[in-house]
Amino acid sequence: MEIDIYDFDKTLIPFDSGSMFIGFCFLHYPYLFLLFPVFFPVTVIGLVLSLLGIVSFTSFKKICFCFVALIPLDRAVKKFWDRHEKQIHKWYFDNKRYSVVISASPDFLLNEIKQRIGIDKLICTRHNKKTGAIIGKNCRGEEKVKRLFEELDMDNIRVIDVYSDSITHDKPIFSLATNNCYHVAHGKINRFKFNDKYKD
Repeated sequence: MEIDIYDFDKTLIPFDSGSMFIGFCFLHYPYLFLLFPVFFPVTVIGLVLSLLGIVSFTSFKKICFCFVALIPLDRAVKKFWDRHEKQIHKWYFDNKRYSVVISASPDFLLNEIKQRIGIDKLICTRHNKKTGAIIGKNCRGEEKVKRLFEELDMDNIRVIDVYSDSITHDKPIFSLATNNCYHVAHGKINRFKFNDKYKD
């Protein structure tokens, strides 16, 4: 079977869906601002510690989504995509092959858009819907390829095209399609060969 692989945030959609969802929830459920004196400084400290390598990015993300325990999550997700579904880049709908979206964003957020736009296979970061806590590892970098190999029989699969906005973080998935790598930036798609971009 031939497949195409897509990152999601800033690739199929022009923003980071997890960050946008956090902002959306604080605006639509104003009582969350009661958490702000605690949530904001803890989040900033967690981000700084993550950037310094003192704590893992996975640990930082556990803090970011703790608020989901206080909202009607399924309803919020549906409202979010009712507003933003139209921002999915139109070129995605021209795909003819089996589509695999691999993203670091939460499964509780992307499962809804998977159904709406007909993604064949979704692989993303697993979260506990009741607490927001990450289950397992953040689906980022090498973890994307590991999860792909866990969930699909790669002996019977040929990767044709790979699309992502991040040359740095998505080198592992770009390596699966050496001649058909596509960098997405500001809605524009630029094709490159893996060995030309990653000469090391």
